[in-house]
Amino acid sequence: MFNLHHRTSTLWRATLLTLLLFGFNAAAQTSSQNDDKQQAAALLDHLNIYSANADWDNYFDLYADNGIFIGTDVNEHWDKATFEQYARPTKGWRYDLTSRVMTQHGEVIWFDEILNSASYGVSRGTGTLIKTEQGWKIAQYHLSFPIPNDIAKSITTQIIAADAP
Repeated sequence: MFNLHHRTSTLWRATLLTLLLFGFNAAAQTSSQNDDKQQAAALLDHLNIYSANADWDNYFDLYADNGIFIGTDVNEHWDKATFEQYARPTKGWRYDLTSRVMTQHGEVIWFDEILNSASYGVSRGTGTLIKTEQGWKIAQYHLSFPIPNDIAKSITTQIIAADAP
């Protein structure tokens, strides 16, 4: 009888210990992901600050060495070096954050954000961040203009006409 009671007690203790360790591990993972997302959000906030101030050294330091920028024009698919050649002579551009959603999977975070600018109104930035030895870096950033469905046909007709030979 004592042996059965001892085994049951040991089994309960092992189960409780496993649940506690799993709970602590899950809490640690959640905390780590929250820290990662806060760092990623800060990186994206700085991206907008640096571009508004034409602080190109700090701006391009946020990109991975093999990072790319996809702009609003169909021909704007630039590696980091090409994008730098385009950006450095400019006085910058300002986009203010309206909202942002981020999803993390391991050492990758993908995001989409709604931005507003005096020049273009509402735009959308989407992209992918990767965790490197230097922290989070932009692997890809894509800027686009969301088109309200009610005027989409009119806008796409204009795009077709602009692309016609």
